[in-house]
Amino acid sequence: MVIPITLAVGAAASATGGVAAGINGGINIKEANDTMKNASLIQESAIKKFKEKDASATKVMDELGKQELKILSSFKYFSSLIEKIHNRPEFEINNQEEVKIPQYNADKLKEVSIGAGVLLGSIGGAAAGTAGGFAAAGATTVAISTFGTASTGTAIASLSGAAATNATLAALGGGSIAAGGGGIALGTALLGTATLGVGLLVGGIVFDVVGKNLANKAETAYSKAKGTEKDVEKICHSLSKLEKTAKDFKLTLTYVEEKYNYYLDFLENLVNKERKTDWTKYSPVEKMRIQNLVLLVGLLYKMCNVQLVKKGADDTQNKVDEVTITRVRNEAEQILGKL
Repeated sequence: MVIPITLAVGAAASATGGVAAGINGGINIKEANDTMKNASLIQESAIKKFKEKDASATKVMDELGKQELKILSSFKYFSSLIEKIHNRPEFEINNQEEVKIPQYNADKLKEVSIGAGVLLGSIGGAAAGTAGGFAAAGATTVAISTFGTASTGTAIASLSGAAATNATLAALGGGSIAAGGGGIALGTALLGTATLGVGLLVGGIVFDVVGKNLANKAETAYSKAKGTEKDVEKICHSLSKLEKTAKDFKLTLTYVEEKYNYYLDFLENLVNKERKTDWTKYSPVEKMRIQNLVLLVGLLYKMCNVQLVKKGADDTQNKVDEVTITRVRNEAEQILGKL
């Protein structure tokens, strides 16, 4: 039987339409695959960039934090030398112009020194960013907050090893759970980079770059990847600013520390080796050097109390406190120039 021409044409058209649809479908699949590949590359590149900048900034901040804790912990030895001097005057720092330096206070120096010593001994195996967190939040303030007693009533400074670490963590967590605080668990959380250090810089931004997954739909995946790339650019800009600011601040801190160590060695030699402990018998030069040392202790105390990062409100990003940091650096250079 002969097939009608209309049926033959219709069958041919259907076949052609099916081929065209197959071709279009193939093109769409290829475009979707290409889009997914591009999205994946953008995502991976952004994550890599973030991790590299995060590690770099964290390293600098950790170095600064450890340096500050080391300086603060040395104040106990400085105080012990000063206390050996008989007939010494009340060391009052003449705060002139706009440069304000804390007055000499033996008890306060002891507190911060013991607290810094405990923290310094507790961060040996801590995660990267822990020491930097102390610099970000103000090492002096953090060190003083850890000075006190463990939940057992034993002085934290008298403990050692794991006991000292646990007591410190509990203190950072607001005290033991039994006493209404957050205990070791909260203290441990506060030592993590999610709260301190570089994490403190990120602040309230909902930013989990590593945890972001590409969606099934290519368009959505590409959009999310570009969003991650944009977030990373913003964060990396802030991290670069933090790293540079921390390096500059550390440079100034090192200059002051070198002068401090010079005068501290002088005092140690004067008191412990030459056995000269009567202030009234010191020469004008010896008195001037000791007064310079007291001034530098006050300056270092102030510098280590600087919060490199200002906490943002609610969901706003925390910021590097460039204004305060620059002002304190200028004050330090001004004081060094007058010694």
